[in-house]
Amino acid sequence: MDSTLPETDSTLPEMDPPNSTTTTAMMISTNNSNSSNNPLFSPSQSPSSSSTSPTTLSRYENQKRRDWNTFGQYLRNHRPPLSLARCSGAHVLEFLRYLDQFGKTKVHAHPCPFFGHPSPPAPCPCPLRQAWGSLDALIGRLRAAFEENGGKPESNPFGARAVRLYLREIRDSQSKARGISYEKKKRKRPTQLQQQQPPQLPPPS
Repeated sequence: MDSTLPETDSTLPEMDPPNSTTTTAMMISTNNSNSSNNPLFSPSQSPSSSSTSPTTLSRYENQKRRDWNTFGQYLRNHRPPLSLARCSGAHVLEFLRYLDQFGKTKVHAHPCPFFGHPSPPAPCPCPLRQAWGSLDALIGRLRAAFEENGGKPESNPFGARAVRLYLREIRDSQSKARGISYEKKKRKRPTQLQQQQPPQLPPPS
């Protein structure tokens, strides 16, 4: 999984339960602090939960729990309802494409005059999508949560090859469309730094 997160969408969607016009408060957002009331499994199986002494969870753990609960809600709202045991990489891709409609990142199409322009000077009708960094980080958290809830690494749908290829495709397409490079900057090794330093000359006699 790529660790470079150049840009993320801070808020992912709320989900509506079936046959209802009200919105379920299941938002993947750093501002939501109430999603632990609707876990996918029992509280004892929820990530980072403790039955003995309550502890303050880190921001990452809170975000991971919200993401996991939201994905569980998505499975329950699926038609037909889908159990986690039957979830595959294809269902994870459906989930990621579903999230795209709530994105806030402008991704220019080929006919757009601003295609490949990092700072467009004017608005355009190109669609908004989820930023690659958001999706990449989301999959990383869900992959960890799956195994924390008893899932086997070899059957983890979030680590499926199809999901990795999809994220790579999103990264490359958004990089070209937005004129932004997502390549990691290579760190220079100490030996390389020493080789680049000019040789020290002896003091004049």
